[in-house]
Amino acid sequence: MILDKVLQANSDKKARQKASGDKISRSIAKSVSWRIVGTMDTILISWFVTGTFKLALSIGFIELVTKMTLYFVHERVWERIKWGK
Repeated sequence: MILDKVLQANSDKKARQKASGDKISRSIAKSVSWRIVGTMDTILISWFVTGTFKLALSIGFIELVTKMTLYFVHERVWERIKWGK
């Protein structure tokens, strides 16, 4: 009986944590990891198009900062939307 209550309380706690969504730190980590992949792609495409690796790195750096910021904002906005949860 006590064990049932402990297990139920533990289950309820996990359900509440899941319902609350991602923490900001998780959104930041997801933003960074996705941008590493995306920026590598941008650098390779830019290098292919321009033929200049230095220019490709410049384009990649600008894209890294802007898109990481946009993704983070996008992720946090969607976290507030109740539709589909």
